[in-house]
Amino acid sequence: MHEATSLYTDRHQLDQSLIATSPLPELKEGEALLRISRLAITTNNITYAAFGDTPHLRYWSFFPTGEERWRQMPAWGFAEVMESTVEGVDVGERFYGFWPVATHLVMQPVRVSPRGFYDGTPHRLELTSAYNQYQRIGTDAAYRAEDEAYQMLLRPLFITSFMLADFLEDNDFFGADQVIISSASSKTAYGTAFCLEDRNDITMTGLTSAANKAFVDGLGSYDRSVDYGDIESLDPEVPTLYVDFSGNDEVRSRIHHHFGTALVHSCYAGSAHSHEHISTSSSTETLPGPAPVFYFAPDQIKKRNADWGPAEVTRRFNEAQLAFIQRVKNPQHPWIDVKSHAGIEAARDLVADLVAGRVEPREGHVVSLD
Repeated sequence: MHEATSLYTDRHQLDQSLIATSPLPELKEGEALLRISRLAITTNNITYAAFGDTPHLRYWSFFPTGEERWRQMPAWGFAEVMESTVEGVDVGERFYGFWPVATHLVMQPVRVSPRGFYDGTPHRLELTSAYNQYQRIGTDAAYRAEDEAYQMLLRPLFITSFMLADFLEDNDFFGADQVIISSASSKTAYGTAFCLEDRNDITMTGLTSAANKAFVDGLGSYDRSVDYGDIESLDPEVPTLYVDFSGNDEVRSRIHHHFGTALVHSCYAGSAHSHEHISTSSSTETLPGPAPVFYFAPDQIKKRNADWGPAEVTRRFNEAQLAFIQRVKNPQHPWIDVKSHAGIEAARDLVADLVAGRVEPREGHVVSLD
């Protein structure tokens, strides 16, 4: 193949995409060409796109197109080295990391080590470092070939879940007796509940729709589930911590007004809904209780790297991730039904379905680009 194929997304209408092709360039010294093999495309990617221009995140900036309207949506997955001029990055090696929805990517590997490398392409140096790191599968203690689909689908979400659970524990739940998690059927939400399910001193309450209530109840990680319509049935005197995965202004407002001063902390951890409801500042309403704050996993990772050291952070995360994957793929009661797709066209259709909310919470979608 002598050309790369990419999915370009309309930054203002995320369900609108086009397929672009470009010739593969001649490599310069210090560059490597990787063929992107498999990607997980989930609601998480729609969140990346919806936050694409947010200064703290800048997801549209990782894989620039030079176009104002059409951008490349990032996704997590695996790629193999096709050509390399970089010592220690060898043809045929397979890496896990952050890629565009495309068939190929030219990179500038730096800080090459047994663990992997960072992409030193100049425009990425000012972006969040956690997204610039690429892991060799040969030295990844948590990698299992048979679990590639689950690693793609869950690892980028579970790092948020794991570090969010750690953040809450690290702050003694801000004095709460109850944690309420919205969009309880989303993978990041129930990953957080999974990490906290052995805590007997805190009640985990999942907010969900009537359609997803049976799924949430079946997970077993929440102490109870509550329909969005029944928020006001909850005891308003219980010290409560709200973790917002929905990004829904109305739900947030109802939580704040219902609990008032009993709400001890309110954090926004991402959106499981369509991008129209994603902004934490789209409402001009002044809410009772604590001001909602944005939770950003890399901040807690940085803190724990200082507290524990990076090796111990990785060890703890790998242990938890492996346990989570085993729970999710349990053949007697699987939490995810993996759906496989082939080609950029399938990725385009999948993105449109995700934006429109046409994907069931039990489904996990993986696209092969080989």
